[in-house]
Amino acid sequence: MSASALSQLFPPLGLSLRLADLTLRPLRDEDLPEYAELIRRPIFGPDHPELVFPWYDVPEEQRVAGAITFQWLLRTKVSPEDWILDFGIFTEDRLVGMQCLRAHGWQLRRTVESDSWLTRDEQGRGIGTTMRRAVLLFAFDHLGALRAETSAVAGNGPSCGVSRAVGYRDNGTEVDVQGGRTVQVQRFVLEPDDLRRPAQTLVVDGFTPRLRELLGVGRDDPGAAPAATVLASGRS
Repeated sequence: MSASALSQLFPPLGLSLRLADLTLRPLRDEDLPEYAELIRRPIFGPDHPELVFPWYDVPEEQRVAGAITFQWLLRTKVSPEDWILDFGIFTEDRLVGMQCLRAHGWQLRRTVESDSWLTRDEQGRGIGTTMRRAVLLFAFDHLGALRAETSAVAGNGPSCGVSRAVGYRDNGTEVDVQGGRTVQVQRFVLEPDDLRRPAQTLVVDGFTPRLRELLGVGRDDPGAAPAATVLASGRS
């Protein structure tokens, strides 16, 4: 089945965001072998084991199997009230990481949350900042979000640095349990007027009326983006 035909059946698979030299789009089944190889690669350095994601801190084959199953599970997590969009990050047609955007109680809260990761050899090149800006522009300008939240384990300098660089402000701390251990988590919050926007324009492809309906975004919502930046017919 072609990508176009599949996106007709499940509209999120036709969505893509392009900012600078990055393309963000949900993974299709044909992307999963590359995704499996990606998550075999290092994401974290050896000096800070407390920063390692619990899903990553397992034997390699278990990590791969869990990650593939998670991608399939995400396709059941899209409704007007609660949704998850997990974008693969592509540069020069290479998959280098993932950026998640999700909402809970969307109709009333209009709040999005995000988390992300890049393989270690792709870090420090500005990719993390660009991909975060891409999903925030989509959330505020196209979905009509009124607030964005994120968090990072305290001491994760690069992650906290990306959040502050795009305009988030600190929003307190909490103690969480991750991978059987307690960690202190730094929370962040961002509102539309505080987003530090890039010079480049975000190009959104595949944000069709069917996808808007599925995500609970009405035609009269503040998320109605200028036509010049939206290609609703599908991926080019």
